[in-house]
Amino acid sequence: MQNDAYFSSFAWYRHMREHAPVTYSEQHQQWMVFRYADVKRVLSDYETFSSEVESEGHNPTPIDASLVALDPPRHRHLRSLVTQAFTPRTVTQATARIEQLVNDLLEKHAGRGEMDIIDDLAYPLTVTIIAEILGVPAADRARFRHWSDLLAGVTPFDGSDFMGEMSAYFSHMLDERRREPREDLISSLLAAQVGGEHLSTLELLGFCILLLVAGNITTTHLLGNVFLCFDEFPHLLDALARDPMLLPGAIEEVLRYRSPLRFMFRVAKKDTHLGGQSIHAGQWISAYIASANHDEAVFSHPERFEFTRTPNPHLSFGHGIHYCLGAPLARLETRIVLEIMLQRFSSIQRHPGSTLEPLDPQGFMQGVKHLPVMVGFR
Repeated sequence: MQNDAYFSSFAWYRHMREHAPVTYSEQHQQWMVFRYADVKRVLSDYETFSSEVESEGHNPTPIDASLVALDPPRHRHLRSLVTQAFTPRTVTQATARIEQLVNDLLEKHAGRGEMDIIDDLAYPLTVTIIAEILGVPAADRARFRHWSDLLAGVTPFDGSDFMGEMSAYFSHMLDERRREPREDLISSLLAAQVGGEHLSTLELLGFCILLLVAGNITTTHLLGNVFLCFDEFPHLLDALARDPMLLPGAIEEVLRYRSPLRFMFRVAKKDTHLGGQSIHAGQWISAYIASANHDEAVFSHPERFEFTRTPNPHLSFGHGIHYCLGAPLARLETRIVLEIMLQRFSSIQRHPGSTLEPLDPQGFMQGVKHLPVMVGFR
């Protein structure tokens, strides 16, 4: 299988790296950056390329107060507070629950030998896990999916005040935990402090919303992209079934080859030069992670899928101070899904005749909306 839209983007990225690595789009009123070194600089040089966006007359939203929208020193302070609550131990403790949920979902949906990787497995798994870690009802996961898809641009904006809905939802949860703390992440966030200072209500809301969205949608499409790679490179399944020790490397190569995140925004804090171009303070920049991950200057034969690729310094979880806090959980969920499916199924292949519908090619995320597969049992 080759998804024409996806592979045409490979060709476009290569053309842009070669001929216009830093270019201004009049249509989108922003600079577009395609080479690895330049993308890495944009993502990590926060003194020049800011995550903070100030707009006259704009009322701050919870996302504006979250980690992804802040620079140091506030970012450093906030991350220290959040790290106290979202610890490696929190992630590791989820292992048994992830395994149980994966098995339950496969029992429920794969008994007839077919299922949809996105709808039947990836979304319910990732939304349920992050909801349980936060301490919100997993039964609300249909609402979480709707909000996540709108916020990440996976589905077109429907005119609803979904940010207000999310804020009201989590405000209620925060009030409940203030009255009655539990063993969950929301309670831990309320208790966390550095130098006697707690997170503000807006920052608490921002982190809850960010974690809910990033904690499910990125991993959902990482899982979808894993199985797209299996469809494109059928030998991978047999190789991984024979030697599960290859799984971590294969997951990293999926992250490089089919990054679930296409690009990230920044805004220039001051006049600067990048890739031979003059960028002025206040101008927007799109750093194309998906292109950087295929840069021939860093990755030999980037068009090949090599699950033993070492080193593999992809940028799919970002770089520098904004490196994704949820990366360990995304890797853990993906590894567990693959381990269990490789044990249970002798074959996994895209349903014959199915048509893949890509996510919005102008949006942040990269993947497909649905992925029906057929499985053979061991």
